Amino acid sequence: MLIDTHAHLDFPEFDKDLDKVIERAREADIQYIINIGTSIESSRKVIELAEKYDNLYAVVGIHPHEADKVKEADFAELEKLAGGKKVIGIGEIGLDYYKNRSPRDKQTDIFIRQLQIARKADKPVIIHSREAHKDSLSLLRKELGDNIKGVAHCFSGTADDAKEYLALGMYISIGGPITYPTAAKLRETVKSIPAERLLLETDCPFLAPQQMRGLRNEPSYIKYFVEEFAKIYGLSNDDIARITSHNAGELFGIEFAEDNPMIAYNIRSALYLNITNKCTSACVFCVTKITDYVKGHNLRLEKDPSVAEIIKAIDASPKYNEVVFCGYGEPTLRLDVLKEVASYVKAKNIPTRLNTNGHGDLIHNRHILPELKGLIDNISISLNGVDAEEYLKISRPKFGKETFGKVLEFITLAKQYIPHVEVTTVTYPGIDISKCRKIAEKLGVDFRVRIYNEVG
Repeated sequence: MLIDTHAHLDFPEFDKDLDKVIERAREADIQYIINIGTSIESSRKVIELAEKYDNLYAVVGIHPHEADKVKEADFAELEKLAGGKKVIGIGEIGLDYYKNRSPRDKQTDIFIRQLQIARKADKPVIIHSREAHKDSLSLLRKELGDNIKGVAHCFSGTADDAKEYLALGMYISIGGPITYPTAAKLRETVKSIPAERLLLETDCPFLAPQQMRGLRNEPSYIKYFVEEFAKIYGLSNDDIARITSHNAGELFGIEFAEDNPMIAYNIRSALYLNITNKCTSACVFCVTKITDYVKGHNLRLEKDPSVAEIIKAIDASPKYNEVVFCGYGEPTLRLDVLKEVASYVKAKNIPTRLNTNGHGDLIHNRHILPELKGLIDNISISLNGVDAEEYLKISRPKFGKETFGKVLEFITLAKQYIPHVEVTTVTYPGIDISKCRKIAEKLGVDFRVRIYNEVG
């Protein structure tokens, strides 16, 4: 399932074949298209189209290019339109210092007025900002505060610009330009944007992807952007589709038909098993405190699944080449379940990996690694701290200050029973990555850095 979060299907380029364009979008697995207004007249039309087609939503607003034409009565009309049943945002609004088709003071004025309408209507904003990021960010902060619902559309700024939008809680969307051969710098910038803050857009009829360059853009072409983002993030096409659709749903309040908690879930070419939500750590950076989702998968279990339920979920999953015990909790809390499921997986000659906080021996009051010999091929052990005091402060284990030393013992012992052992550390502020790396080297195991706020 895909969502095109920015289209202009009300434009005359679609007058002759809109039904066919929308049908091609359905065939391309695009469940929803968000149609964006650019003037009062355009905003009325996107509402009409949203009422006609069940898979269209409307966003109303006045583009900065139109600023010089705006009348005072237009703001009252826009406020009225914003209350429409299928209107889910205000946009596209903002500043354009590249083409300067309207005076900058006029652009600023209507931008502020529309931000105020968005705040009153409690709707997310779709921001057009071209060579005007400093002023756009300043006005966003002034009018909407530090936690803004919105998206920087057709983003073409720097990594620093992206960082500032993200710091405000905003999403970022990019379309056609990401596929252009000349966009190497933009692709590099995208690497600094978490996939959890990315939206897909076509901005059709403009900015067709490289594969269709010179033609009218349309929603069905969004597959080309999915492929490009998958390459950039090292994810699968399905991952990008699922993550960005979830992001759009979160921002715009779009509800999907079914979103059940997952026991087995795919990321890249691996199958992850979510066998418990319980944990013996309460890490200060833990994603479970802020969301139920990882890479678009709902992982908030209502109860721990049985072995039969886990195996059923494994057998129903798409193709994978590795099984990872991970999920939203500490897998070794359910050691017997872990061993039984791992035995089932190994019987199918599939590699296994265990992601753990290393508390297994403390949990069971015995050395558990001998029991995992032959069942687990790779083990990844979290070590977020360079000494007992720092580890206690950041990981907050239920076993107290002795936990750090016990984790080091667990890592050392793992080498005897598990073919491949690695230590991971999160780039959370205050953790000395270089010292953690030295600990791993001293223990004779591999070391991997995990990016803070980039889960999965």
